[in-house]
Amino acid sequence: MPKISQISAVLRLGFSSSRRLSNGSHFIARSYCTSDPPKTSGPLTSYSKLVEQGRLQHDPYQEKVASAFDNLFGRLERFEKEMEDYHVRLAEWEKKREEERRRLMVEEAEKKEEDGMWASMNKHGQKLLGRWVLGRRKMNVEPGVGKWVSYLNRERRLDSIVGSRPAVPQAPKGLYIYGNVGCGKTMLMDMFYGATDGMIRHRQRFHFHEAMLKINEQMHKYWKENGEEKSSQYSISSWIMNLPVDEKVKEWLAGEEFYKQQLQMKHILPAVADKFLVDQQSSKKGASILCFDEIQTVDVFAIVALSGVMSRLLTTGTVLVATSNRAPRELNQDGMQKEIFDKFISKLEKHCEIISIGSEVDYRRVAAKNSVENVHYLWPLNNVVLEEFEKMWRQVTDQYGGKITSATLPVMFGRTVEVPESCNGVARFTFEYLCGRPIGAADYIAVAKNYHTIFISEIPAMSMEIRDKARRFITLVDELYNHHCCLVSSAETPIDELFQGTAEGTLFDLESFQFETETEDSRLRRDVLAEGSISSAGSPSSIVKMLSGEEEMFAFARAASRLIEMQTPLYLEGVRFLHPYFHQQKVYKK
Repeated sequence: MPKISQISAVLRLGFSSSRRLSNGSHFIARSYCTSDPPKTSGPLTSYSKLVEQGRLQHDPYQEKVASAFDNLFGRLERFEKEMEDYHVRLAEWEKKREEERRRLMVEEAEKKEEDGMWASMNKHGQKLLGRWVLGRRKMNVEPGVGKWVSYLNRERRLDSIVGSRPAVPQAPKGLYIYGNVGCGKTMLMDMFYGATDGMIRHRQRFHFHEAMLKINEQMHKYWKENGEEKSSQYSISSWIMNLPVDEKVKEWLAGEEFYKQQLQMKHILPAVADKFLVDQQSSKKGASILCFDEIQTVDVFAIVALSGVMSRLLTTGTVLVATSNRAPRELNQDGMQKEIFDKFISKLEKHCEIISIGSEVDYRRVAAKNSVENVHYLWPLNNVVLEEFEKMWRQVTDQYGGKITSATLPVMFGRTVEVPESCNGVARFTFEYLCGRPIGAADYIAVAKNYHTIFISEIPAMSMEIRDKARRFITLVDELYNHHCCLVSSAETPIDELFQGTAEGTLFDLESFQFETETEDSRLRRDVLAEGSISSAGSPSSIVKMLSGEEEMFAFARAASRLIEMQTPLYLEGVRFLHPYFHQQKVYKK
């Protein structure tokens, strides 16, 4: 257990507004976060400076990856300009194609009118249109095959009139970095991501959980805006209503528009991908970068969703940078949906350079050995630790205002998560409250984004009896780490003994986000699986049987490694500069 006299020192270190660096620290996984290198500095320059300053230990494997990132970085400025020009040409092409499409549709409708196709409808045309607008009867449309042929013929004519879609400029190859826990994958990717700030307008960095949740959220939004539930309320487009043509012609045109919309609904993942990285605040389009941390394929949905979204992004010029514990071909060792997975990996290998960080060193542990003791991971669960935990809670909350209140955070799909005790960016929970209930990554992301300091009490040693809680705790640690939260906790055992399991057996780790109570999400999952002609047999309960012991070891080792790094002084220094809470405070002050 840590010494009580060290507590206040760590609090000052973690929560002061200065950028003071710890003396004598030679290793740090995220040390670059507390410095401000010039924006023109590439990843290799930043890495070399940190080594020279003694804040990183030189590692030839890391240097090789930093060099690869530097090569990619050097090509991005030109690619951004190429993509800006491409999007201008694309917008002009899309506008012209839409104008021509509408003209062709009107010509088709007028020809059908001349041929007397709607002669029998003359007496009832206005009435039918009114019913169509109000959704009281289905539109009078051609049989499905005829409609499909009509659509294809129109598309071919458009190709001959407008020309084919502008070719996407060849994107620089992205990077797929894989290696053991704590070898520096995320650090190097974040160095690269930070270097692109101000250079690339449309860029995002996601951890696996957050990316999958965003896919679900975008699917949900798309269905709400375009799905079947809106078909009964469908109204005719304004461009059709304003045409100086007969009402029955307008009805036919509306039917053609609706058919096009139905076809688009069958390809929901590409539609989601098109909005996945777009910066809604920017009116100008350009290159896009996706940094994806801890890419994995934990279940059938993940394989299908990732395949659909990533394939679309890579095809349309997005530069992908990904990290993982495994090489691409080893991600799906259980062979789930092999055909879809193999197509996705082939595309990934075509668009990314695959690099292994061969280092066996866990630098998070090295950093911890060269810093102070673990002063805010308190154990065991005895009276002394409980008193110290309460003392730290009072110290921190007093520093941030002292008034303890409850709060309700929005999650997604209209759900919320309750926060029993909070105070200006600081929150307190029990392990049972966060991990003993059927909640998941969406809830943990909401908590991590809103609170820079999280107190969690009464963390037990994990065993088979509480394997679901252990899985949730690992997901929770991932999100607290990804958002650079400060974690203060009381636990039954030291970190290295937390995931040892018991005589009952080892622990399973599904590592999947959860919506155990969400019927809407289940429907969305079914729709995506149906798109890939996939059965629902790949549900989380069936995946348990397929996960290997090696997957468990990766998950537990990563969680323990991250918990250790979260105790180090330099990690704590980064909280004030990296956590979303403080970024929001800066925005408010402006």
